[in-house]
Amino acid sequence: MSSIRRYLEFVKPYRIQILWTVIIGIIKFSIPLIIPMLIKYVVDDIVGNHGLSQDEKVYKLMIIMGAMIIVFVILRPPIEYYRQYFAQWTSSKILYDIRDRMYTHIQKLSFRYFSNNRAGEIISRVINDVEQTKTFVISGLMNLWLDIATIAIAIIFMFYMSVKLTFVSILLFPLYAFSVRYFFGNLRVLTRRRSQALAEVQSYLHERVQGMPVIKSFAIEEFEQKQFDKQNKNFLEKALLHTSWNAKSFAAVNTITDIAPLIVIGYSAYLVIQHQLSLGTMVAFFAYIDKLYNPLRRLVNSSTTITQSFASMDRVFEFLDEKYDIVDKTDAKDCTNIKGEISFEHVSFSYGKEDEMVLKDIHLNVKKGETIALVGMSGGGKSTLVSLIPRFYDVTKGRITLDGVDIREFKVQTLRDKIGVVFQDNILFSESVKDNILLGKPEASEEEVYQAAKAANAHEFILNLSEGYNTKVGERGVKLSGGQKQRVAIARVFLKNPPILILDEATSALDLESEHLIQESLEELAKDRTTFIVAHRLSTITHASRIVLIEHGQIVEAGTHEELMAKQGNYYKLFQVQQLESKKEQASV
Repeated sequence: MSSIRRYLEFVKPYRIQILWTVIIGIIKFSIPLIIPMLIKYVVDDIVGNHGLSQDEKVYKLMIIMGAMIIVFVILRPPIEYYRQYFAQWTSSKILYDIRDRMYTHIQKLSFRYFSNNRAGEIISRVINDVEQTKTFVISGLMNLWLDIATIAIAIIFMFYMSVKLTFVSILLFPLYAFSVRYFFGNLRVLTRRRSQALAEVQSYLHERVQGMPVIKSFAIEEFEQKQFDKQNKNFLEKALLHTSWNAKSFAAVNTITDIAPLIVIGYSAYLVIQHQLSLGTMVAFFAYIDKLYNPLRRLVNSSTTITQSFASMDRVFEFLDEKYDIVDKTDAKDCTNIKGEISFEHVSFSYGKEDEMVLKDIHLNVKKGETIALVGMSGGGKSTLVSLIPRFYDVTKGRITLDGVDIREFKVQTLRDKIGVVFQDNILFSESVKDNILLGKPEASEEEVYQAAKAANAHEFILNLSEGYNTKVGERGVKLSGGQKQRVAIARVFLKNPPILILDEATSALDLESEHLIQESLEELAKDRTTFIVAHRLSTITHASRIVLIEHGQIVEAGTHEELMAKQGNYYKLFQVQQLESKKEQASV
């Protein structure tokens, strides 16, 4: 299905409003078409009528001008208002629906998609490309028909006055149509390339604005300026190529629309000299030529923006066609009454078909209420393993069961509703502290929010903020310290109160004081829940029911802290190294 046909699916619910807008617009554009006929009447029947006295001429002139004032001052303004209002209302509603669909689509895309695509380009498609399609609604579905109607009505009036002169007036129409088709055929491709280049600039800028502290700390402003210049230059080249082709098309088409009136002027003047045409008719034809070719010029001008709309439509639907990695089965069921028993049955996983396996034949059974700590060197696959439980990714081989049921049998949203996740770098939105905690349970009462914050050891520091729970935390929680952000993130999981908990290196980036406070919160949070802890500091997980050492995507050792220490294997060595490093740090202090 073409992009235009798919776009019309969004237009369809508003076809009545568009029809009324076009009808009102035809009335609005038809009113000025009276003026050339008025000129003919004034010149031939009033000014040039030698059978009337001066007073009769003035009287007739006053009558006709009074009637025109009523039409143009009283009738036309409300018609113009409603045409503009309905046109903008309809196009804005269509854009609202498209963006709403795109946001729904964004939320269904998997982590894999966001890992491979930059946020700035996604934002560009939702904001810039969707906005560009507005021209198709205004110019393509409304003004195009109005201009065609204006041309048709003008030609009818012209035929009424002179058939021969009308044929001369539209003599160059076929050449005009050929020029438009030829020159604007390539603009869609060039426009799409320009849009892509602009999206790349926006995406690059989005990343660099977020990473400005890194740029300043490494004093690489000059290097980054050169990198941005490359992106900007690429857009400039695409824009200039588009501009060059666009300028050629305007030059050719406008030349045709300029030549046509000259032919009419010459031929009509000749007919007047030969007494085959009245002077009033000639003057009226001059006015109608303007009414005839101005819409054609508008069509040329709007064709550029309509071409941009087509290119933007392509990009919008290209994005909407992105396949979902994680989808519900047709007979998927709700995830309810969960105990929390989880089994990994010969699970293997790779991020792409051509990539090597990150996890290899993982087999692990977890009972209800157990705390499982996953440890090992960075890159071993610990975070990848826990990301499979809420189906951020699906297993490549094997299966994961929850209470004996393959998690792919559950509806994704209801499965994730039973899982609470605390990441190492928890993202807070720029709203208030209260709003960020409410993400765990949007319908919760204020008292529930306070209780969740108290359980996370966050209540006290929140009250000390400038506006307490109503304090805006800034983009990504920039106004809060690392420990404060973590406690807010933990508070929203307390509020959610899920039966399964995943703590992905939730304390590794914190100082010892913050880590101690958060460790207390996490231990309280993990009570009576099936908990998975991905940990860097082994001293924080010695209390776990079982500790699982993962290396190179495989389980190497598993057992309690005491069992693994007695075994004196890889875990024992890793623990000893960390204890030694910890003693050195304390000694240096």
